[in-house]
Amino acid sequence: MKKLRVGVLGLIHDHVWANLEIFKTIKNAEITSVADVNKPLLEQARKMGIKNAYKTYDDLLSKEDLNAVLVYTENGCAADVITKAAERGLHVMTEKPMAATLEQAQRMYKVAEKNGIRLMVNYPTTWRPEIKYASKLAEEGAIGHIYQIWRRTGHKGPKEVGCSQYFYNWLFDAKLNGAGAYIDFCCYGVNICRSILGVAKKVTALGGTYVRDYLKVDDNAVLLLGYKKAMGILEGTWSQIGGGGPIQYQFVIRGSEGTIAVNQDVQVFKEEKNSWESLDPPPLKEGNQNGPQHFVKCILENDPFEDTVSAKFNVEVQAMLEAGLISMRENRTVLLKELF
Repeated sequence: MKKLRVGVLGLIHDHVWANLEIFKTIKNAEITSVADVNKPLLEQARKMGIKNAYKTYDDLLSKEDLNAVLVYTENGCAADVITKAAERGLHVMTEKPMAATLEQAQRMYKVAEKNGIRLMVNYPTTWRPEIKYASKLAEEGAIGHIYQIWRRTGHKGPKEVGCSQYFYNWLFDAKLNGAGAYIDFCCYGVNICRSILGVAKKVTALGGTYVRDYLKVDDNAVLLLGYKKAMGILEGTWSQIGGGGPIQYQFVIRGSEGTIAVNQDVQVFKEEKNSWESLDPPPLKEGNQNGPQHFVKCILENDPFEDTVSAKFNVEVQAMLEAGLISMRENRTVLLKELF
């Protein structure tokens, strides 16, 4: 296979458009077709130079000669769509989080394994040099034993920051999204904690609709991951006003010998020096600078996906998210062994 022929199933996840722009720069991949029920979104794709547009996923899958597909549907619909693709032997890249529920994520993983296809869950945080570098420093012991990871992700709300109505209509539906700000934003921190600390032993979560009263899902949430000798504190918000622009990410790793703080750069405080040092993260290598590059490279060269975007890894991420949903619903701490 010299060139990956890729179709797109679903255009109602707003992250799709940036990824389609990236695919236009990849010489050994071609987006041949798109499918979505919404005519304006098909027209938007045509303006990007994608000629073949279908109203149904089945039409695209039956008429196009493909090697892979991108799945940009609602979280809660991804499992059914990915099953269709996998049964046709097509590799899949989908967007974070893996699904709306643990059952869906497990089904996606099993259908990929059964049909021998590659399934990648694209987490944009994987392609941020500062996050990758900070995680590497922590894993290498730069600040000793890691006992706490704190991450806050948020903005003032999907509608308020200008997401399309096609996107926020399903983000505001608990069945289609999985929850609200909790599933949308806490998932990033869970993915990072899974990478550095592993699977938590217990989970406690709190969330609710505190500001955006028109919502039927949470607009703010906090997820606590409990490990034997560490914790993860993860926040997600759809009501943050101010703080460096429409979206602000904050990420702090605390260790027995220092602290790593991340925003656009990496700051390291070591006890022995008693001072902060600013470090420039190394650039990501060609082929691993973003999700589309990585997906194409790994499929064509038969390389494994990075852990943080691999299917099995993200089933475990989904399990921790599911435990948090149970915790909020039942007002208790949930042990991960209850779900595995």
